[in-house]
Amino acid sequence: MRTRSKLPSRLGDSFRVSAAHAAGVGRSRGDADDLHRPFRGVRSTTVPSTFSALVDCYRPRLAAEHAFVGRSAARLWGLPLPWIWTPEEDLEIAVPLHLSAPRITGVRGRRLAARKIRYWTVRGARTVDAVAALFTCAAVLTLVETVVILDALVTEADNYPELGPGRPLASIDEIANRLQAWGRFPGSGTVRRAIPLVREHVESPKETETRLLIRSAGIAEPVVQYEVYDGGRFVARPDLSYPELKIAIEYEGDGHRRSKEQWRVDIRRQRDLEDRGWIVIRLTQADLDDGGAALIARLRRAIASRG
Repeated sequence: MRTRSKLPSRLGDSFRVSAAHAAGVGRSRGDADDLHRPFRGVRSTTVPSTFSALVDCYRPRLAAEHAFVGRSAARLWGLPLPWIWTPEEDLEIAVPLHLSAPRITGVRGRRLAARKIRYWTVRGARTVDAVAALFTCAAVLTLVETVVILDALVTEADNYPELGPGRPLASIDEIANRLQAWGRFPGSGTVRRAIPLVREHVESPKETETRLLIRSAGIAEPVVQYEVYDGGRFVARPDLSYPELKIAIEYEGDGHRRSKEQWRVDIRRQRDLEDRGWIVIRLTQADLDDGGAALIARLRRAIASRG
């Protein structure tokens, strides 16, 4: 069996066919069946099975003034989108209005006014800024999904899951000013309605969902990340709480279940709060999946017990 020639290391794991030819790779080697074709004119040594790998495959095609936008930009920034990535999801690429948007399989080209494009490099890829990433997704987001992303943009928490570099990524005032500067666009009304619902210091998407669920039930909105002290000693910082009623609401994600250390910390924190007269309501995704009926009923009982 004929041994295939080794590719020049400077090409990396994914490369443009034109770059391979410039490096002395012949057409037959570039078209060999051990190389994959994720995009027209691009070859890859492996099949891209993750979002990051697919982005890496497209980067050789990313021309000057092109940038990832929409869902692709939001994923690069680590914003909490409501959809799990699948290989069928097109990459979204923005270009200024004076350029033609790319038109190839697996890519959705979009044209934006140059004043709306602020270039950043995130995770090694050129992308629009985080606020523009939200704005260019907004047309397909619900109000709750938009508030979730806005809470992530303004949080200073360094433990927000998967969120990209920098805290906060934007301020509420900056988002409002950018919204005014952009004018009307698909989804702008949703963003406008969502801004008054934004809260700082949120540490996860589920905190936002739970807070909005409680609010939609007509119950007073709980405080985000209130710090509980006892005689100057820090006791706990519940996800959501009613400090005057000593009611704490804690969301337990899968990480709490899988980590023995985190599980022990959670138990100790609950005991510390209960020892000081707090009611602690712990919930999981199942409590949100059913519309929160059981959670709301339990919360109403807890509030009533403080009357």
